[in-house]
Formats: sequence, C-alpha cells, structure tokens
Amino acid sequence: MLLASLLMAGCGRVFSPVTSEAWGKTKTGQAVELYTLKNAKGAEATITTFGARVVTLRMPDRAGKFDDIVLGFDNLDGYLQTPPPPYFGATIGRYANRIARGKFKLDGKTYTLATNNGANHLHGGNIGFDKSVWTAKPGTGASVASVAMTYLSKDGEEGYPGNLTATVTYTLTDDNELQIVYSATTDQDTVVNLTNHSYFNLAGQGEGDILGHVVMINADRFTPVDQGLIPTGELEKVDGTPFDFRQPTPIGDRIDAKDPQIALGMGYDHNFVLNRSGSSLELAARVTEPKTGRVMEVLTTEPGMQFYTSNFLDGTLKGVGGKTYPRRSAFCMETQHFPDSPNHTNFPSTTLKAGDTYHSETVYRFSAH
Repeated sequence: MLLASLLMAGCGRVFSPVTSEAWGKTKTGQAVELYTLKNAKGAEATITTFGARVVTLRMPDRAGKFDDIVLGFDNLDGYLQTPPPPYFGATIGRYANRIARGKFKLDGKTYTLATNNGANHLHGGNIGFDKSVWTAKPGTGASVASVAMTYLSKDGEEGYPGNLTATVTYTLTDDNELQIVYSATTDQDTVVNLTNHSYFNLAGQGEGDILGHVVMINADRFTPVDQGLIPTGELEKVDGTPFDFRQPTPIGDRIDAKDPQIALGMGYDHNFVLNRSGSSLELAARVTEPKTGRVMEVLTTEPGMQFYTSNFLDGTLKGVGGKTYPRRSAFCMETQHFPDSPNHTNFPSTTLKAGDTYHSETVYRFSAH
C-alpha cells in the first residue's frame, strides 16, 4: 500500500517518501506492518510496528555505495524466535536497561517488576515495548519521510503503575539523519526511560567485527557496575581507565584490558555520564569506520548513553541476507537516563508525574569522509 500516494505533477510522478506493507502476524494473531522511509539522497530506513523497531538502515560510504548498517532479520519470524533474539533495533520501555531486583519505590509504595535478567529487571520485562505491536501514523506531506508509532502500556503491565501512552516518531532527513523523538503521558505517577537498541556496524551488517571502529564519547565519567551489571551509585572518572573515549580511540584497543569493570561486562556494556551544558540536543558520541569512511554522530537530550559492544552475540543467528552475527560484530549507543535510577537518588530522576509529558530526542547523523 502506498501511503502518501503517488502525486501527479505535470506529466511526471513524485514518489512518496513513506510507504508501507503488511509484514505478517505475531503468534497471537496481531497484524504487523513495515514502513519504508526514503530521502532525496537515496538513504532508506525500514521501521516495523513490532517493537517500533528499526529493521534496516541504508547509508552511503565514501564511494557512494549504500549498505545496511544495522543488524536485523529478513522477516518478522526472525524477531519471534524462541528464545527471543537480542533487541535488534527495538524501542525499549517502559524502562530501558536494568532495575535492581525488579523493585523500586515511588510515592511511598514499593512496586515489583518482572525479573528477566537473573535477579534483575531488564528492558521493560518479559514482554516489554520491544515485543508489543504499535499503531503507526505516517508523516503528512509529499517530502516528509517520517512515521509516528504509538502504544498504550496499561496500568500494571510488567508491574509498572499507570496507563502510559508512548509515541516514538522516526524521521529520515535529507541530511542523512535518523531523528527519533519520544513522548509519553501517564494518568498515574510512574517511571519512564525510553531508548532505541539498534546494533550498528558502519562497514555493513554482517561485515566482520567492529573493533577497528574509532569512537569518541563526550563523557568525563561513567557509572561502574556490580556483578549483576547494576550501578553501584558512583560516578567514576574515566581518567586512566579503558572507558576514556574523550579522544578518538579504536574500540579494540582496550576492550580486553585487565580492568575489573571490563571483566564484569565482558567488554563494554556501561552507561556513560554525558557532558552536557543544557537541555537541548548535544553531541554525545562520534564513530568512524576507516575502511568505508562512514561516520555516525549521536546527538541527544538524554544525560546518559549505554555503550555496548555485542559481547553476547555468538554467530548462531542468521540475519538479513543470511549473514551471521558473531561476537562483537556490532555496537550499540543507547541514549538514556541511567540504569536503576529509581533506586539512586543521586541520579537524574526518571519519574513521570500524572499529567506531565515525557519528552526525549536523539539523532543519529551519518556522513562519509
């Protein structure tokens, strides 16, 4: 189905930047759609209503060659596997990252969440936003490559209080930016922490490891973790540690350093405390892939970013085009509030009051040099 239908312009046709198609059904029979966003330069993103997730993202290299630079599957069945595959491209909620022991207090009451990561709660629980079917609304206008996805998370879902209505809007600009805007409202005080969990490989998905990617992260501090990858509550300086990416550094240089935090994460799987001067979009990270020349910049309004180097991929999954995804074949940069914030009063608050509006923005900007 063509969404912003083909427009007649004299004797020619103007192609819509947004199209959609049926993309199968979930195991419970819910219909799923796939939306394709295209810009004037030939870049393309496909977004599915299953988990409001990025399925593919095609960007040019320095020679103008387009490749898919995110990990994913060819069809919906790939995302419905048992056990569930990693959170490829998904919108994560109601709370991204971990909450210790699946418990937090709010307004004097203790809430108990699903524990799906050992003793802890991870990425929204057993059936988080990533496994839910969202309602899509394409952008209006002949040149707007965007789609807004909305989901109602009902009071008590996975243990969270309040009926929360969340909207995630994806826009692919003609400047090769994938803009993501999150908003949410609730009828009861709750906690909210939304992010996108795309796995990137700027050489192309399935094209080897990411150890040669050169990373800059604009952070003087990070949040060290315990054995369950729960923050200790400290804000540790990156000085003299493998977590100092203030100057561009290849991922592989220190990923196996003899460091207690590296050992706990089996590589990088940590939240960085971003250097910020205000509340608007600011540069959080820059990643360069030397062979293709692709550059990704991450801008966000969030205070933190989880840097993860796909330490738990093992090559058993077959992704787009049948390519396999071995260990460290992608990286994630999940903009967020800090893990376990509801249990740390010194962390920025993730409480959303009834009647207030949650708002967060992240931009993944691509170029090639």
